[in-house]
Amino acid sequence: MRRTVIRYKTKPEMSDRNAELVAAVFAELKAAQPEGFRYLSLRLEDDTFIHFVESAADDGSSALPKLAAFQAFQNGIRERCAEPPLAKSVTIVGNYRMLRETESALAGV
Repeated sequence: MRRTVIRYKTKPEMSDRNAELVAAVFAELKAAQPEGFRYLSLRLEDDTFIHFVESAADDGSSALPKLAAFQAFQNGIRERCAEPPLAKSVTIVGNYRMLRETESALAGV
């Protein structure tokens, strides 16, 4: 299981557009329903965006790059940002009902 957090801050005038592009990614994910993949995006009040990506693929590959909506989101991301995206691998230290630890935990949620 590979988990990554991406953080960036958008320019104030670009924040709503960025949120629209992110929403389009989620709409395509909902339609495609890729297996072994989870994704969460948050927008903070200062227009910082945080994305949490989890992939069950052994090689850490993600379903995101294959999506047309994600490609549209990636196009111009640096121009929308006041602080560029920074991606880091993460380890969950604590989790209370926010994230499922394994697929088999679905029955207990």
